[in-house]
Amino acid sequence: MNYPNGIQKKTISHNTSYGNRGMNLENDLNITNEFYRNTDKAYIYKKPTPIKIVHVNYESRNLAEIDKAFFTEPSTTDYNGIYKGKYIDFEAKETRSKTSFHLDNIHKHQIKHLNNIVNHGGIAFLIVRFVNLDQTYLLKAIDLFKFIDTYKRKSIPLTYFQENGYIIKTKINPRVDYLEIVDKVYGGIL
Repeated sequence: MNYPNGIQKKTISHNTSYGNRGMNLENDLNITNEFYRNTDKAYIYKKPTPIKIVHVNYESRNLAEIDKAFFTEPSTTDYNGIYKGKYIDFEAKETRSKTSFHLDNIHKHQIKHLNNIVNHGGIAFLIVRFVNLDQTYLLKAIDLFKFIDTYKRKSIPLTYFQENGYIIKTKINPRVDYLEIVDKVYGGIL
C-alpha cells in the first residue's frame, strides 16, 4: 500500500502453526488450576502418576535423570481437590474425532473411581476436548455412567455431549473455567 509522503507500511508475517492447537488441555487445566489457587477460589491439583524409580543417572546433583522407572499401580483420575468445601475429582481427555469420544480412552478403574467419588458425595466429572472442533465439554460422571449403562456402544457421540454435557468456553483467565459450570450444575449442593 502506498501512503502519503512515501511512508510505507511494513508487512509483518506471522507464521502461525495450528498443528498443536487444542492439544493442550492438560496445560490449559494446569494454568486454570494455578489461577484458581492464586485467587483463592479452589485448590485443585494434577495428580502425579505413581511410579517406582529403578535407576537414576547422577551426572551431577542438579542434572539427575531418571533412566528407568515403572508404574507401580494404575493411576485413578487426573485432577482432584476442594472447592467450596466439596471434594472434586475429574478426568481430562482429548480426542481428534469430530463425531465421538471413544470409551477406550477412559479405563474401567477410572470409571469405578469416579463412581466411588459420586457415591461418597463428591463432585466427579469428565472434561473432554474435541480438538478438531475446538470444543471442550464437561460431562457429569452420572451422565457418563448413564451412557455406559444404557447404550452398548464403544464411543460416546458428540451429540450426547451436546445434549447432556456443558460446553466450557475458552477464556484468557481462567483459561478453561470449568468451575463456572460446576457452580451452574452443582450450585444447589455447594
